[in-house]
Amino acid sequence: MAEPSATAPALYADDVVPSRRPSASGGLGRSTVRFLRSSFLGSAAAAFLIGVAIVAFMADVVAPYHPLEAHYDATRVPPGEEYLLGTDHLGRDVLSRVIYGAQVTIVVAVSSVLIGETLGFIWGIVGGYLGGRADMVSQRLLEVMMSFPTLILALLLMSGLGAGLHTVVIAIAVTRIPGSARIIRSVVLSVKELAYVEAVRCLGASTPRIMLRHVAPQCIAPMLVVASLNLGIAIFAEAALSFLGVGIPPPTPSWGNMLGGVLAEAFRPPWWIVLFPGLAITLTILACNLLGDALRDFLDPRLRQRLM
Repeated sequence: MAEPSATAPALYADDVVPSRRPSASGGLGRSTVRFLRSSFLGSAAAAFLIGVAIVAFMADVVAPYHPLEAHYDATRVPPGEEYLLGTDHLGRDVLSRVIYGAQVTIVVAVSSVLIGETLGFIWGIVGGYLGGRADMVSQRLLEVMMSFPTLILALLLMSGLGAGLHTVVIAIAVTRIPGSARIIRSVVLSVKELAYVEAVRCLGASTPRIMLRHVAPQCIAPMLVVASLNLGIAIFAEAALSFLGVGIPPPTPSWGNMLGGVLAEAFRPPWWIVLFPGLAITLTILACNLLGDALRDFLDPRLRQRLM
C-alpha cells in the first residue's frame, strides 16, 4: 500500500460543496417542464400572464385606437362591432385603454416587486445570519413598517414624494420589503445551522462569502414564491392608489385610474366602463396568486415527490 503524501493539498471552503453541477440551461429547462406538468392551474396562470405581457407590450400593433384618441360623436357607446368594449365619457375606446393600461400596470408591479424583493432579500439574509443586536434592530424597524397598513403607508409616501410613475413604484416597493425580509430571515435562521454551513465556517470562510455562496442560494426558492404572490398585491396597490387619485396621473391610462376617473364623472357609470378594467385587475391578480400557489407546491421538498 502506498504511503500517504506528506504534503496534503490544502482544503478550502469551496471543496465542501460538490464541484460537479448540472448545466444551468438544462436544469432550468427540465425544471420548467416538470413544473408545467405538475400543475394545470399553475401552467394556465403562467400562460395567461405571459399572454397579458405580450399583448401589453405589443399595444401599438394590437390596440385598434390610440388610448387618448377621443371620438366626441361616440361617447358612452356600448360594446359593439366598431368598439368591442365600448367607449368612455370622452369617446375613447375602452379596449385600447385596457391594453395600454396593462403596460403601466405591469411595469409598476414588476419594478416595485423586483426592488422590494431584492431589498427584502438582502435585509433578511444579513439580519438573519448576523443575529444578535443587528438582527434585533432590523426586526424592530420591520415591525414599525409593518404596523402601517399597506395602502396607508403607500399613501403617506405618495403624499411626500408626489404623484408619478416612479413614486408609485417606490411607494409600493417599500411596502413589499417587510414581509419579504421576515420570510427570508426565517429561512436563513434554519439554513445557517446546517452542517455544511458550519463546515465552511470552520474552514475559515468569511461571513460575506458564506452569506453569498452558501446561504443566499437556499433562499431563492421561497423568494420566487413570495415574489409571485407579491405581484398580485402590487397590481392591487397600484390600482387602489390610482383609483384614489394619487397614483398614475391621467390622462395616462392604467387599470386603476380608469375605474377612478369614470366613478368621479358619474355616480352610476355605464357597466362596460367599470366591468372590463375591473375584470382585467381581477383575472391578473388571480393568475398571480395561482402561480404563486403552484410554485410553492412545486418547490416544497415534502410535496415534490408526489407532484413528479
